[in-house]
Amino acid sequence: MTIPDFQTIMLPILKILRDGQPHKAGDLKNDLSAEFGLTEDERAEMLPSGRQTRIGNRTHWALTYLYQAGLVARPERGIVTITDEGRATLGENIDRVDMNYLQAFPSYQEFRRRTKSKKNAVGADRGLAVDTESEPSPEELIQQAVDENTAAVEGEIRERVLALDPTTFERLVVRLLEAMGYGETGSIDHTGKSGDGGIDGMISQDPLGLDRVYMQAKRYARDNVVGRPAIQGFVGALHGFQADRGVFITTSSFSKDAADYADAVNARLILIDGDRLASLMIQYGAGVQADYVATLHRVDEDFFDTI
Repeated sequence: MTIPDFQTIMLPILKILRDGQPHKAGDLKNDLSAEFGLTEDERAEMLPSGRQTRIGNRTHWALTYLYQAGLVARPERGIVTITDEGRATLGENIDRVDMNYLQAFPSYQEFRRRTKSKKNAVGADRGLAVDTESEPSPEELIQQAVDENTAAVEGEIRERVLALDPTTFERLVVRLLEAMGYGETGSIDHTGKSGDGGIDGMISQDPLGLDRVYMQAKRYARDNVVGRPAIQGFVGALHGFQADRGVFITTSSFSKDAADYADAVNARLILIDGDRLASLMIQYGAGVQADYVATLHRVDEDFFDTI
């Protein structure tokens, strides 16, 4: 039997998980191989990269999309379980779960929004016009895969970050700032504690500590929008330290009023919301690892001209 595509195996994955027990993600590919009657050769078939089996790769992507839609959960590393939404999906007695079906779930719509925004940004940067009628080039196919992967990982990062306690989240932010190069010639101090005066960290940009940036990190639920009063409080804390520069980082988002106030106040404020936080973590390799690198080649005309 031909190895099924990743959309075809979405519903079988939910059926395997319907027992409500935690399953190892690595075991699912074996369960699916048995479900579809794959031969030993088909189970062992590798991707062209030689780093992953084809059925393993497709299982991974099926789980990624199901997770983005909220039909499966990842309670701990390498473990997946079905969610209430996943059980409800099985209760509908449908014949197929695919990307079109997942469009009905708000969390999946948010994932697609992130993916689309990245595609538009890349198109604008490269002067590319989005043309769904034409055949995409190899470069465009790779960029599409990168956009899909990045949006998925950003979603997973936000879920992981939301599961941290406030103090651990503050330490994560400090690690991210270090990865971004802040404090290379000075230091970054995590100062967050009871009675910290509204400041969770301080970046000394020079060895003597003359050039300082102060930080506040708030781990809030997605719907807990940071409003103007919180930014005003942060500005007050900066004034208490006789500082005029600060970074406010949250896992949620900022209201327009808060953003307008940050732009207008007599201090240099940078607001980083949950989307940008996840993007920066990927960009600077904080909490992520490179999984697959592809190289496109072209003919070296100079080589042939000099033979």
